Amino acid sequence: MPIKIPDLLPAREILRQENIFVMDETRAFHQDIRPLEIAIVNLMPLKQVTEVQLLRLLGNTPLQVNITFLHMASHVSKNTSTDHLSAFYHVFDDIQNKRFDGMIITGAPIETMPFEEVVYWNELTEIMLWSLTNVTSTLHICWGAQAGLYYHYDISKYPLPKKMFGVFSHAKTNTKDILRGFDDVFYAPQSRHTEIRREDIKNHNDLIILSESDLAGIYMVSSLDGRRHIFVMGHSEYDPLTLKAEYERDLARGDIIDIPYKYFPNDDVTKSPVVNWRSHANLLFSNWLNYCVYQETPYSL
Repeated sequence: MPIKIPDLLPAREILRQENIFVMDETRAFHQDIRPLEIAIVNLMPLKQVTEVQLLRLLGNTPLQVNITFLHMASHVSKNTSTDHLSAFYHVFDDIQNKRFDGMIITGAPIETMPFEEVVYWNELTEIMLWSLTNVTSTLHICWGAQAGLYYHYDISKYPLPKKMFGVFSHAKTNTKDILRGFDDVFYAPQSRHTEIRREDIKNHNDLIILSESDLAGIYMVSSLDGRRHIFVMGHSEYDPLTLKAEYERDLARGDIIDIPYKYFPNDDVTKSPVVNWRSHANLLFSNWLNYCVYQETPYSL
């Protein structure tokens, strides 16, 4: 939220130079306020779990946010009931004539498949094309980030020799506003079988690397303005036990899987994980809502 200050307060210009959002009394008097409209394209199989994870973070802000959930009309969900989808979700045809301040495209456990073989790929690309004219800022997560980079910028994904799985340290490599307040080193969960390569991003003139890890590779990428498209390769929204549930799921179906990196204390799976990514997650989402959405979106949609 902006700080409202007297019109002639000397600190005003210093704060503006630091890109702190201040609003003088004259502007505040004439300002209209409305809720932010955010669409969430939920591609995760356990949609209700993802709803809680994302809404917890989006709700940690004084901004009023209206949420519209979308699911793929071209895909039948095996893990979320039709009743739940009918009651709380829309399909693209329902909203294609509307405009949104922001949109989130979640991950999906399909990253080993070529994009074009995903059953809802054509529907998703239609949404991503529509977002260019109807959405102010889009936050792409994990597979959603890889899909967005592939569609918008022709950046390919590559298979990893083994699953990137655990909690990894990442470093800032830029000063864009989405990173404001981040520590120089911060932590985030990763859970993926593919990667985006650094050289592909560096060789693209329309993309910026915001954060990366020595072990986990690229973490955050954005469009040049640092606002229109944000791509996050990890899962900062994960709950404390999400990686544990994924680990037990993979073991149960016979996958060869390592214990999640730096997740269980001393790699003892009987111990509770220590959460060290929660503050980063809250800051990431509040920064996105503030700098990429709230400060950029027009009042009249």
